[in-house]
Amino acid sequence: MNDRSMTDRDMIHDAVSKVPAITLGFWIIKILATTLGETGGDSVTMSWLGETTANPMPNGYLVGTGIFGLILVALVWAQIKARDFNPWLYWATIVASTTAGTTLADFATRSLGIGYSGGSILLLTLVMLSLLAWHRSLGSIDVNTVATAKAETFYWITITFSQTLGTALGDWVADSGPGYSGGAVVFGAALAVLAILYFATRISRVGLFWAAFILTRPLGATVGDWLDKPIAKGGLDFSRPLASAVLAVVIVALILLLPQRPGRHPGPVDAEA
Repeated sequence: MNDRSMTDRDMIHDAVSKVPAITLGFWIIKILATTLGETGGDSVTMSWLGETTANPMPNGYLVGTGIFGLILVALVWAQIKARDFNPWLYWATIVASTTAGTTLADFATRSLGIGYSGGSILLLTLVMLSLLAWHRSLGSIDVNTVATAKAETFYWITITFSQTLGTALGDWVADSGPGYSGGAVVFGAALAVLAILYFATRISRVGLFWAAFILTRPLGATVGDWLDKPIAKGGLDFSRPLASAVLAVVIVALILLLPQRPGRHPGPVDAEA
């Protein structure tokens, strides 16, 4: 029994990670991807489906969520089936999750009529339940332990819920007074605090990672809204499709220029810690 257990741990340790190492480059691309998710999701549900125009398509947010949800499921399936880390596939899946999160959050907060506060509380609950189920099932929510299809499934479910939560939270803070640019400053400052805690304390790195992962989403949401919302509402009134295209080009350039390597699974001693 002991030999079998050691073999299982060794297999996890030797498995090739399909998620990237957590580096500064990771966070830069993550923030840009969340911003692209906001402008891209709004391009479909607001500009093309016309949810906020004079003649909107019925259930535009739900239709947009269905479109991006199907794309997300297909990419997650491809990510789980892949044998090695593929930065293009990984970041395409992240963008799909953040775009689906944008439309799903808008559906929850606007179409369901529960508002930003209700949507944020609901989605925070879903994130926490996902993390709890992941931990109870596999014993860890550390992204460095994502080595099996089951762990990857929990990883992508949690990420999608966190992206959705971030959209609702960003809209809630921006509309509560600070505006889109002010909201970006608020979430940027919160991320700076997490960075200080990372370097100056011994607080759980896993907890700090998920806190930062969630907070990068409302930062991207407020920046995205600041780019494409009308000037009268505190935005710059850029074209949503154009902003999305520019962001996509920048992300592609960064994937090419910044080192992209898979994360490293912990050894047996680390895994038990």
